[in-house]
Amino acid sequence: MLLAHALTGFALSLSLILAIGAQNAFVLRQGLSGRHVLLVCSICSISDAVLIILGVFVVGELVSQSGNTDILEIAAVAFLVVYALTRFRAAYAGSSGLDINSPEYSESAFKVSVLTMGFTWLNPHVYLDTLLLIGGGAAGLEGEQRVAFAAGAALASFVFFFSLGFGARSISHRISEPRTWQWIDAGVGITMLLVAMGIWLG
Repeated sequence: MLLAHALTGFALSLSLILAIGAQNAFVLRQGLSGRHVLLVCSICSISDAVLIILGVFVVGELVSQSGNTDILEIAAVAFLVVYALTRFRAAYAGSSGLDINSPEYSESAFKVSVLTMGFTWLNPHVYLDTLLLIGGGAAGLEGEQRVAFAAGAALASFVFFFSLGFGARSISHRISEPRTWQWIDAGVGITMLLVAMGIWLG
């Protein structure tokens, strides 16, 4: 049973991270350049893990104690369903893409660290994803279930960012193809619906 909660957390977190944004583009560019990849991936992953822990054990616990878990769970499910529909629409239209051709950033580790922190902590979507959606997904869980959910969600961040950063060069020839993103959008949409169903039934 704990494995099921961990897998739910992993799937939810991974689906949210896969959304195309400035942070992912930055990690990809650093991976393609081969500069400070470990540093960038570590900052992104650890930052996500911290926010996920806050979302699951602080926001989720506050909601659980307030007795409004049903409200937050319904809101999370509604958002996931709507988001899934937008991904299906993007997949159908082939409208997604990831621009990796912007100017290169400084080779300074300090400046790269500052940029990475900015893309992570100044991104409003990261708070919606980690504190509200992932926290909301864990609101109805208790004890070890919540730990397993948080561990799965945090693991997804490490798997994604390190795979993106260190695997960037191997996927660079496909990442700009609209067809690739159509498959990604469709996969994200399906995963979102499955996670929403799991939260609703769980």
